[in-house]
Amino acid sequence: MADRRELPARPRGRGHLRPTPARGRDRAAARGLRDAGLCAREHRAARGERAAREDPGPDPKGHRVKVERLAVVGLGLLGGSVALAARKRGAAREVVGATRSADAAATALAVGAVNRVAPIAEVARGADLLVLATPVGAMAAMVRQMHPGLAAGSGAVITDVGSVKASLVDTLPGLLSPGCCYVGSHPMAGSHHRGMSHARADLFEGAVCVVTEAADPRAGARVVAFWEALGARVVRRTAVQHDAEVAWVSHLPHLLAFAFAGSLAAAPGSAAELAGAGFRDFTRIARSDAELWADILTENRKALAAPLGAAGSQLEAIAKALEAGDAEGLDRLLSAARSALFPAPPASRSATDTATARARGDRSKGDSD
Repeated sequence: MADRRELPARPRGRGHLRPTPARGRDRAAARGLRDAGLCAREHRAARGERAAREDPGPDPKGHRVKVERLAVVGLGLLGGSVALAARKRGAAREVVGATRSADAAATALAVGAVNRVAPIAEVARGADLLVLATPVGAMAAMVRQMHPGLAAGSGAVITDVGSVKASLVDTLPGLLSPGCCYVGSHPMAGSHHRGMSHARADLFEGAVCVVTEAADPRAGARVVAFWEALGARVVRRTAVQHDAEVAWVSHLPHLLAFAFAGSLAAAPGSAAELAGAGFRDFTRIARSDAELWADILTENRKALAAPLGAAGSQLEAIAKALEAGDAEGLDRLLSAARSALFPAPPASRSATDTATARARGDRSKGDSD
């Protein structure tokens, strides 16, 4: 976890001058979290100037600012929520957004999610931390377009909110300028809705966020600290572990929900009149964006093979028991399935709001990713 120690405040009166940071010395032990964003050990000469920007002190509301300039690429549900949360919680002094949607840009500015919007080619300029919030399949292209703003030796840390990690860990580091680092992230929070208009500053409160391995531990610590500042509970996984686990707990459930929803084309039209809470619970995630989920499932197809095969075997066994009229065999299968369920996880703020919304009949709240 990140080292949260902070240096005592320096006096700023007229009789006190801020000492010039020494260059060429490793002061990581003294700087603590301020050093976490420095990825290039070989660029020691830039450390003094960079360190001064990395601990800008408290903002006017008294929050401790962890990032001088945060760049968010993609202002949809997740990117917009990152920007809103960072500003509300004082996790960044300045938030710059980039999006191809004029509506998203206008909304982000109107609600105060970003200080300004910049072209993708310029959004990375001067940023300490960049969050990629586009579809996974588009992230490499986004990094290539941002490359002019990623100066060599800048020490910028790049992370993301993508649902698949191995392909990004393999691809993105090779696209970055020397001295920049990529650390994968995946906040397990979201909704079947998409777009800046559904972004929420509290989306990550209490939600699990996976942070993957980091080539530079200080960059990993900076990313961990950032998500914790947004209210998330961080867990560490390798990219391969992450993809294998989310295949079971996120990707397969979405795939099965879509498959069942597709089978409804054969159902009697009048059956919709009888659908109750169980139907709504099972099909809610099938209302998620199809293009987005086609991208996610395709990217994680290798990790999905085993869970999909296991689910298919269960369905086949259940079908055989039904066909044979074997109630005892079916009872054994269903009982074993119930016993195999994971313990219910603690509810995040997002999940709690979802349950409350369901109780009052409000379907605008989504469930976690």
